[in-house]
Amino acid sequence: MFKNLSLKVIVFGFIFTFFSSFGQSFFLGLFNSSIRDALSITHGQFGSIYASATLLSSLVLVWIGKKIDDVNILKFASYVIIFLSASCFIFSKISSVIFLFIGIFLMRLAGQGLSSHTATTTISRYFNKNRGRALSIGWLGLSSAEFVLPVLIVFLLTFSDWRDIWILISILIIIVLPILSYVLVKNVKLDTREESNSDMGSLKEIKQWKRIEVLKDYRFYVICMTMLAMPWIATGTFVYQSFISTSKGWGPYVVAQSFMAYSIFSVITLFISGFLIDKFSSRKLLIYMNIPLLFSAGVLFYFKSPVSSFIFFGLVGISNGLANVLGSSTWAEIYGVKYIGSIKALTTALMVFSTAFGTALFGILIDYGLSIEQIAIVSGVYILCSIILLYLVRNKLNPHYM
Repeated sequence: MFKNLSLKVIVFGFIFTFFSSFGQSFFLGLFNSSIRDALSITHGQFGSIYASATLLSSLVLVWIGKKIDDVNILKFASYVIIFLSASCFIFSKISSVIFLFIGIFLMRLAGQGLSSHTATTTISRYFNKNRGRALSIGWLGLSSAEFVLPVLIVFLLTFSDWRDIWILISILIIIVLPILSYVLVKNVKLDTREESNSDMGSLKEIKQWKRIEVLKDYRFYVICMTMLAMPWIATGTFVYQSFISTSKGWGPYVVAQSFMAYSIFSVITLFISGFLIDKFSSRKLLIYMNIPLLFSAGVLFYFKSPVSSFIFFGLVGISNGLANVLGSSTWAEIYGVKYIGSIKALTTALMVFSTAFGTALFGILIDYGLSIEQIAIVSGVYILCSIILLYLVRNKLNPHYM
């Protein structure tokens, strides 16, 4: 199915999505309590700092992310690696609210933003025929991290200082990633793309949209409303996992263990969705993406048993598996791949912005005394509205042809 160079591109994507986890909310949320105790700040204060730093990172990402269209992928990846390693080291030195803002800004930009952007843009641009399956395998890197890291970090925090953990991460990045990147993508260029005799003729006829044209297309905003539901809701629950555990009366390891269910269902969905996308297209599957997320909000509202934590995170994992692949392939299908770097920089920035929104909203609602059940209602209403709106325009999501 995949040739040698194609496999290298997929492995490259897998590795970079794995290492993007250090800037993802599920990972940073593991250090929430430790950081708040060290700085003596509240949930709401932490959420506001997290949200504002994330918002700034999304704005910067719009500008930096588009540079991937102009330089060799190995060169771009090298800059990202250095930036990610330095950001982890700086994060270990947090000693004040100002440094917390800087640390979160750097980690969100380097990790969640640029690392995942590098992986998905490279795969989306390289693959034609097998784009769905390639993206699904590439995103397994993040799912693997979500499976392994929560329990590992909770265990390490029992006998190690959180700052030391971040220093070790910084060293790991700067040692491992440069070598692997050179081996995997040193020969990857736009003219080495996957061959697809059956698809190339129609692919060349698809209109290649520039970012400014995309911004004038109403479909972009309807799709974004759907795609941004998962980031802001999942981020809110990940960052405030300690609040949810306390509210529900769960033990300290319940949420960490539940991430395994989240990861398992993400992986299963990634595999299935990759094949479904290649067969039916992302546009037809998009309407189903947030239905499991809607059910997860219902679980969070109705149930308090520790078992419900696994069900909740499992349902979120299903939507996450769909969102990871659809969030990259949909844009390529509708708007082409010539300017996919700048388009993906925009959509990734919006995704990062939505995580800032979710963190701020959850923090404010918690500080105002709302229960996690009431927050689940707010989330459910947004999800339902996005599904209805997308349903109304589902027949207008086809690409334009020259």
